Amino acid sequence: MRAVVIHAAHDLRIEEREPGAMGPGEVTVRIEAGGICGSDLHYYHHGGFGTVRLREPMILGHEVAGTIAAVGSDVTGLKPGDRVAVNPSRPCRACRYCLEGLPNQCLNMRFYGSAMPMPHIQGAFREMLVCDAVQCEKAGTASVAELAMAEPFAVTLHALSRAPSLLGKRVLITGCGPIGALTVAAARFHGAAEIIVTDVVDEPLAYARELGADRTINTANEPEALAALGVDKGTVGVMFECSGNERALRSGLEVVRPRGTIVQVGLGGEMSLPQNVVVAKEIALTGSFRFHEEFPLAVRLIDQRKVDLRPLLTGSYGIADAVEAFETAGDRKRAMKVQLAF
Repeated sequence: MRAVVIHAAHDLRIEEREPGAMGPGEVTVRIEAGGICGSDLHYYHHGGFGTVRLREPMILGHEVAGTIAAVGSDVTGLKPGDRVAVNPSRPCRACRYCLEGLPNQCLNMRFYGSAMPMPHIQGAFREMLVCDAVQCEKAGTASVAELAMAEPFAVTLHALSRAPSLLGKRVLITGCGPIGALTVAAARFHGAAEIIVTDVVDEPLAYARELGADRTINTANEPEALAALGVDKGTVGVMFECSGNERALRSGLEVVRPRGTIVQVGLGGEMSLPQNVVVAKEIALTGSFRFHEEFPLAVRLIDQRKVDLRPLLTGSYGIADAVEAFETAGDRKRAMKVQLAF
């Protein structure tokens, strides 16, 4: 089978790999769609991110969906021909955090396409994937392209679980990449009264409006546009910071109301914060990392069209054009969510 393998920054190759044999409780999935994520782009452009670096060739990809090709003899509930989204998160289910009900904090996590451990955890951008049957969420009507967005949508659903109820609240989302845009859809579904989205590029903001944002602000062109939200110590109930940018987080501190909540979703470098603002306004600042139980919910909402994420898909490329796909995905003026079609 063919697989998309990263060797070093800008060294992406299509290689032949063995899919492996199925074991007990496993299935073989014919992968048909795979979304290019921000972490995939970091490996492609920089050979890693932060202290995480490529030390051996690695198959990329974790946002995938396809069709069941074969099932193990002991597998029930799935059959060849079923369309599925594949959960890339594989906690060990035995460490202290798994046993405490925090599998997203697993000490022995095996997450597809990760260079954190050595040897690396090989990813899912491959024509055939042997995986645990429990990783597969079956769908009925959604296309594989839609189902491949279940993983990033689950990330945003988990972020919402880290915040208080959004019902009737004014919500601010900073950073309108795919995660920021998906947070718009999730916040609208959860009853936010008003959703305001900021970014420094116009093109992504158009997607936010299509998914339900009430107002969008290009803070590069309108640096003072948020000031009105800071009246009377702030008027934003919940903020989702999706850019990983210190300036965005600082601007949010000025407009979040007393006892409001900021959920940090985007990954960035070291940040310095005005502690006096956090203390004086009693702001709750919390992180959000990956997901777990939200993945089946994401698939269900997509499959039942409770949310329509199709406007986010801006390009689909064959596996032979993977380099072009990665170059396009890194251009925020041209692309929101780019997928590979296997």
